[in-house]
Amino acid sequence: MDFTFLGTGAGIPAKERNVTSVAVGFPEYDGDLWLFDCGEGTQRQILYTPVKLTRLSVIFITHLHGDHLFGLPGILGTRSFQGAQSPLTLIGPRGLKNYIRTSLSVSGTHLHYLLVIREIEGTGVIYENDRFRVSTDRLDHGIASFGYRIEEHKLSGELLVDKLEAAGVKPGPVYGLFKKQPEVELPDGRVLRSADYLGKEKSGRVVTILGDTRPCSTTAKLSENADLLIHEATFRDSDASLAESYHHSTSVQAAETAKNASVHRLILTHLSSRYQKKDQKLLLAEAKKIFPHTILANDFKVYQLMRQKHRE
Repeated sequence: MDFTFLGTGAGIPAKERNVTSVAVGFPEYDGDLWLFDCGEGTQRQILYTPVKLTRLSVIFITHLHGDHLFGLPGILGTRSFQGAQSPLTLIGPRGLKNYIRTSLSVSGTHLHYLLVIREIEGTGVIYENDRFRVSTDRLDHGIASFGYRIEEHKLSGELLVDKLEAAGVKPGPVYGLFKKQPEVELPDGRVLRSADYLGKEKSGRVVTILGDTRPCSTTAKLSENADLLIHEATFRDSDASLAESYHHSTSVQAAETAKNASVHRLILTHLSSRYQKKDQKLLLAEAKKIFPHTILANDFKVYQLMRQKHRE
């Protein structure tokens, strides 16, 4: 899984940080692409990356504040102009459908692909395919804001070649069938149970991407044992009172969430433009004192998440 940070700032764009958006690519799964949030200027940010809108299949919006939303009409229109014809699913809070319909109608934008819009209000699983399940829950942020937990389905164990050879099964295309179907009929008429010739199933990866939020019980629940947590860190710890007032989190609070939820890696994003480079380094340092496995996101930074041995 590849995480390309298209915007890592908060509220308004700055010279070095555009407003929020992160693209999640799946090179191991035919190059599928998801997008989480879509602030103003996201499509321009994409021009400086390998991200391809024609690969985009799902967009998740955490909440309807402009710095997470205003880039959507442009993305939808450009995807159509580029010739994409595959369906696109758009998921986000109630009101998203009205915003998109109004924007496209007023601007005279016509899409040449099917756009499916799902509005969420509660908790639970809101998207699933044959590889992943995505669940959501409400956060604490003034308006309806959601966090997303992405769970990869369990992966088949390794093929036990030695055991197959001992059973008289010669190498060939038949080996591939043991990972695709519960039973395999051999040319000699024998029927073998696939599970007897596969190693232990492997746990899939877990990723949590949170919208804007103050610390709350939901962040811990969504983040539990995640391989990767992407958490806003709008303010430094010294500005905790401002974070509380504006329904945001500090870098220290994000680190505490990661530590308490036993995540493997934390990436901080959504930084206030009030902090220059020196302050940003201090923001990261204070988080790492609590949770050493912390990274500070920057625009165009790509983070690759491999399958974690600690989860097998």
